[in-house]
Order: sequence, then C-alpha cells, then structure tokens
Amino acid sequence: MEFVILVDEQDREIGEAEKMQTHKLGLLHRAFSVLIYNTKGEMLLQQRAETKYHSGGLWSNACCGHPRPGEKIEDAARRRLKEELGFNCSLKFSFKFIYKASFENSLKEHELDHVFTGIYDSEVLPDKNEVQAYRWVTMENLKNEIIENHSSFSVWFQKIIAVL
Repeated sequence: MEFVILVDEQDREIGEAEKMQTHKLGLLHRAFSVLIYNTKGEMLLQQRAETKYHSGGLWSNACCGHPRPGEKIEDAARRRLKEELGFNCSLKFSFKFIYKASFENSLKEHELDHVFTGIYDSEVLPDKNEVQAYRWVTMENLKNEIIENHSSFSVWFQKIIAVL
C-alpha cells in the first residue's frame, strides 16, 4: 500500500493517507512535476502508459508523482525521474501551485504541486509500465499543440505550461 502526504494550503503537513483513498476523496496532498529541457531548449514530454490509474495515454511533463511520508520532495522527484525515464540529473525548484481535477473514473486530484526543472542531453530509458512514448518539443510547438488539441495533455501539465 502506498501513502501520500496530506497538506494544508500553506504546504504544512497535516497527516498521511493511502494514495488511492486520497484520490477517491480528493484530499489535498503534496505532489511534484519535473520539467526536463535539453541544451537546445526543447522540453521532454512523456506519454503516460494507458495502464496508469488516471490520465493514461495523455502527454505530460517528464515525470510526476508524490513524495512518500518522510521523504524530501526533491529526493522523490529524482527517484521518480530515475524510475520512469531511467536517468538522473540536477533538479532545481521552480514554483508550486494548487489544482483540482476530476476524472472519468471518479478519481480526483487535489494537489499542491511542486515544479522542478532540469537539463539533460543523454539517453532516455523509459519504463514501459509508466511511459508509453516520449519526445522532445520546442515550447512554441508545445503551446500550439495544447491550443489545438488540449485533450491530449494532462490537466496539471496544461496548468504548468500556461504560466511558463
């Protein structure tokens, strides 16, 4: 069983709860999103595996997830980057925001999302259980794609891109 960290709107820990129960009830919890760029300025996108518990098949940022109770959020972001895409790189905190979303399967996201960025130019080795496909894209092309076909992108990723 996997647990997430419940927080208040100021990002203060108020407890922990089982991950799926948290998403069924829509409880506010700590999360992270990692944006990876190459030295050409392109962003790494992943297409989430169809088997993910929500947003399967959608394009999104390099990786995302939840820190475990007792785990620093920066460590969790590095852990998931390695687990999902098979590489490590330095990450820098960028900003955080709160969002809510409901999904067709009755799950709800209510996350305080910490956004990290990194630079990486080498091989990507995605875990096929997590990542269906990946690609590099310029910001201009990405923003145009989101305008033309927003339903192909995860909700949180669209919110992140809107502020970049």
